[in-house]
Amino acid sequence: MKFSEQWLRELVDPARDSEQLSELLTMAGLEVEENHPAAPAFSGVVVAEVLAVRRHENAEKLNVCTVDAGQGGEPLQIVCGAPNVAPGVKVPCALVGAVLPGEFRIKEAKLRGVPSFGMLCSAKELGVDEDGNGLLLLPADAPVGRDFRDYYQLDDRLLTLKLTPNRADCLSLTGIAREVAALTGNPMRSVAVSPAVPGHDERRTVRLDAPEACPRYCGRIIKNVKSSAPTPEWMARRLLRSGVRPISALVDITNYVLLELGQPMHAFDNVRLNGDIAVRYAREGEELALLNGKTIKLDPDMLVIADERRALALAGIMGGEASAVVAGRTREVFLESAFFTPAVIAGKSRRLGFGSDSSHRFERGVDFGGCVAALERATALVLEICGGEAGPVVEAVAELPKRPAVTLRPQRVTRLLGLELPTTTIVDMLGKLGLKVEQTGESLSVTPPSHRFDIEREEDLIEEVVRLYGYDNVPTRPPVAPQTMRPQNAALRPVLQTKRLLAARDYHEIVSYAFVEERWESDFAGNDTPVKLLNPLASQMSVMRSTLIGGLVSHLAHNLNRRHGRVRLFEVARVFLRAGEALEQPERVAGLAFGPRAPEQWDQTDQPVDFYDVKADVEALLAPRQARFERASHPAFHPGRCARVLLDGREIGVVGELHPKWVQSYDLPAAPVLFELDFAAVQSRAAVTVQPVSKFQPVRRDLAFVVDDAVQYQDMLDLLISLRNPLVTAVECFDLYRGKAVAEGKKSIAFKVILQDTQRTLTDEEVEAVVTQFVAALQQRFDARLRA
Repeated sequence: MKFSEQWLRELVDPARDSEQLSELLTMAGLEVEENHPAAPAFSGVVVAEVLAVRRHENAEKLNVCTVDAGQGGEPLQIVCGAPNVAPGVKVPCALVGAVLPGEFRIKEAKLRGVPSFGMLCSAKELGVDEDGNGLLLLPADAPVGRDFRDYYQLDDRLLTLKLTPNRADCLSLTGIAREVAALTGNPMRSVAVSPAVPGHDERRTVRLDAPEACPRYCGRIIKNVKSSAPTPEWMARRLLRSGVRPISALVDITNYVLLELGQPMHAFDNVRLNGDIAVRYAREGEELALLNGKTIKLDPDMLVIADERRALALAGIMGGEASAVVAGRTREVFLESAFFTPAVIAGKSRRLGFGSDSSHRFERGVDFGGCVAALERATALVLEICGGEAGPVVEAVAELPKRPAVTLRPQRVTRLLGLELPTTTIVDMLGKLGLKVEQTGESLSVTPPSHRFDIEREEDLIEEVVRLYGYDNVPTRPPVAPQTMRPQNAALRPVLQTKRLLAARDYHEIVSYAFVEERWESDFAGNDTPVKLLNPLASQMSVMRSTLIGGLVSHLAHNLNRRHGRVRLFEVARVFLRAGEALEQPERVAGLAFGPRAPEQWDQTDQPVDFYDVKADVEALLAPRQARFERASHPAFHPGRCARVLLDGREIGVVGELHPKWVQSYDLPAAPVLFELDFAAVQSRAAVTVQPVSKFQPVRRDLAFVVDDAVQYQDMLDLLISLRNPLVTAVECFDLYRGKAVAEGKKSIAFKVILQDTQRTLTDEEVEAVVTQFVAALQQRFDARLRA
């Protein structure tokens, strides 16, 4: 919600400057997102009148103007190239010595040999508007010689509120002024609304065919209007400063009332209507050409305003082209003011791909008690600006929303806020907001007004009390309740510890949306039936993720586009899986590595990260437990560079290099290596056991075996571990060799075997017995032989 501060101060004028006013609104829950001047600084510009215009002798596109700038003495001669300069117009004039935005100084000059003593200005040159086509034409009654900044009220400031969806009552100047008056105690000057005296008896019958969707609809016919009348300069200025571009007087009046009172309105060309007005749902196959130039096919759940022949407007969203008012042609207007149920309007704009100021308000809730007042206010402006004769108000009313009283207990206020507020103070605060308060015993019965859709329960009222009291005024008090430390489960690793472990291995945490592209699910999870959202935030966020891989790849592309060549990312988050009719939400931890293995340095070459680097990270994440890795197939990974991760015989995740087709499809320069694990398995850990540190030296034996290429290292390791020799404390592979010393089709795998006893020194016979056992087992199972 963008508005002019001066406009607001006409309704309520607290003794606070602009910054203090912004702070007040922000601390009351109406965040001021922007606060900037209406125009940049400039000086020496006055209102002037062009007396005469003649063609420049030496330039076809220049004119020599005689200008009265109200400075006394002879009129000024100013050379101007604007196409709309003409005798009699009043425009801003920068005098000699003026300083325009951008430190542009006006001096006496000669343009093609003709002296010029000043400059006639456009709105763009003064920073008033982006439209720079010609001079800024001022009204005929603009006082010549008056300082232009003062006349155009350019010392105004423009405020933009970032409102939460529940505060639709503040989507108008009246609503904001009501809040400021309640917060400061200053009186509020309400917009004067007087019923128009009917000048004729013509009316249109209104029929509510969908009363639950539109319980109130008001309208009236205004005849003999002059639709070509210009929009008053004060109104156009306020519209522009609220982010609304003036169109024509009739349309601008409806937009002005929307900003002033918060009631969306629409003006129909009455001559183009046929018979009664009906508020109904769209019929099968019905189409409507809208004011934005789009023709849409109406769905059966879309509410329309129609006459006896066709749909005229999309209710609460946008009017139709066929019944629109046209400046200079429209002579009769049917002016409407209505209340549409928020649930009927909500979501339609997103479905259609466009919205409007009206839909933004209706889908949040409009004051259903202010329809007639807004209609009368718009009527008064039409009669004032465009003339005409107003007819009687026609109103159709069904069952309006209930505003039940909410019970508020002062002791509950004290308990939640920690404030000892007298009941009379609470009653006074709520009364300032227009809430009707009655005391019944120790409780208060509070009835919210028709414009407050957000007050439904006791906590809502307590929030209103603390807003008015001031969050800054709530004292900070230490807790008085006893605090005890909760025991930690030793069998679970804390989440933060897992994150720190990954951060220590050079990974950076990301947080991504749980809503993802449907393509990601198909590509990275092979999931053709993902959990779809009924009301997605955007088309590219239409399904719930069942894997974290898509988010990691997306963030990798984001980093690569910003020239980060070495990327390490991880995320701990939930995924969403179908389990019959139920929805499971397990947590997972996933990581991605791309680029050089180590940061750039002077004594190391840039070797790219590979499968085994990330496999080592996974092993570190699961340590001290030992995981088993088996070759696997996964839709996201390279078919020959992917392994499933098993812990205690149960599959807990996958690690591998991204599939080449996804590398190409997602425009990556090389394949990243990723892993994704069940976070519950990563968190679980064995209880800590204490073991004495051995005083005796360990014994190491290196054994290199020549085996067939088809034999897998993991199978050999499993066999050695299964022997469960109590003297063996570790078995690790430290070398893999294929070459001249090994026959073709063979490979050499070297193991490091560590033997130790905590109570004594091992003898050579004991060590050799273990080595013999290992050699015999591998030879029998894999036909392995010791390499000479």
